[in-house]
Amino acid sequence: MRFVRAVTARAVLATSLVSALAAADEPQVWLNRMNEALTTRNYDGVFFHVHGGRMETLRVIHRVDGRSVTERVVSLDGSGREFIRRDNELTCFLPDKRTVLVEKRNNEGPLLGALPKLDQATAAMYEITGGAQRSRLMGRDARLVLVNPRDGYRYGYRLWIDEATAMPLKTQLCDERGDVIEQIVFSNLSMPASIPDSAFEPEVDTRGFRWLRNDQTRVASTSPVLWDALRLPPGFQLTTRGQQAMPGSKHAVSHLVFSDGIASVSVFVESREGSEPSMAGTTQLGSSSAYSTIVDGHQVTAVGEVPATTVRFIATQVRATSGNVVQAKPRTRLTEQPVAAPPGAPRAGLAPAPSP
Repeated sequence: MRFVRAVTARAVLATSLVSALAAADEPQVWLNRMNEALTTRNYDGVFFHVHGGRMETLRVIHRVDGRSVTERVVSLDGSGREFIRRDNELTCFLPDKRTVLVEKRNNEGPLLGALPKLDQATAAMYEITGGAQRSRLMGRDARLVLVNPRDGYRYGYRLWIDEATAMPLKTQLCDERGDVIEQIVFSNLSMPASIPDSAFEPEVDTRGFRWLRNDQTRVASTSPVLWDALRLPPGFQLTTRGQQAMPGSKHAVSHLVFSDGIASVSVFVESREGSEPSMAGTTQLGSSSAYSTIVDGHQVTAVGEVPATTVRFIATQVRATSGNVVQAKPRTRLTEQPVAAPPGAPRAGLAPAPSP
């Protein structure tokens, strides 16, 4: 009996170990570890940002000191742009425009961005796979995780996550055909125990620069008009509504944010003067899409890292209303959906992952 109990105990231990190892390979575990690393750890690295047919080299420095977060992103190429974040205040140094813009941000997430933890609602919109597949990047072992959209209203991601630090060594944003439309790749990365204050001092000489401040604080509405979207793509919900003063604008601008938990679309509604030129139509640069239209004498502009059909869908549904938002039926396709891929092409979302 003692032998039987010993064998049984070993079997239970082995089963638990296998279960633990399997759980460690779960893609959601790696996504959660990545988010924690991006938001709670110190790091200093240089990365290449490829988007809109251009490549830019940038350095990011991120420091967490108790509850305080300081971050600096600086372009190492031509323009010399710098972005410095201290908690919820972001300062943008734009040498090519001889301008410094200081703004308060409601979103205090890292400038590199992070994927949130998926809940049941977002999991219905995305398929998360991978985690067990290993790759090598920068001489480091990495786990490949795929975040695959279930429809054409949002983009997908490929993430190569460092096993040791859980940092995203390589991130690809992919369109509905699986083509890479934006990419971030680290060339070097360190995780220092401490980072001095001097690392967050700007190198830009701001003498003669114009300083603009946008607190993004919600200003009191002088109008009873409530702007909303009558219908939304599946999974998207209104997460932010308010009014704010914008630099160069004569009026307070209504600002709405719609999100599915990963992808977000910002909508700006501004009253137009009769003589002011209007903007209309779609603009796209890399992963960013924008659509502008006129609704009841107001300029409505939707912007986001989503397919062009998504910003058009949302912008054309914005109305002055106090009614309830109606969700579009799942899997609804828009009349201006991109042409279907030929037989044999990857399905909507991410293509089979290439070798890094």
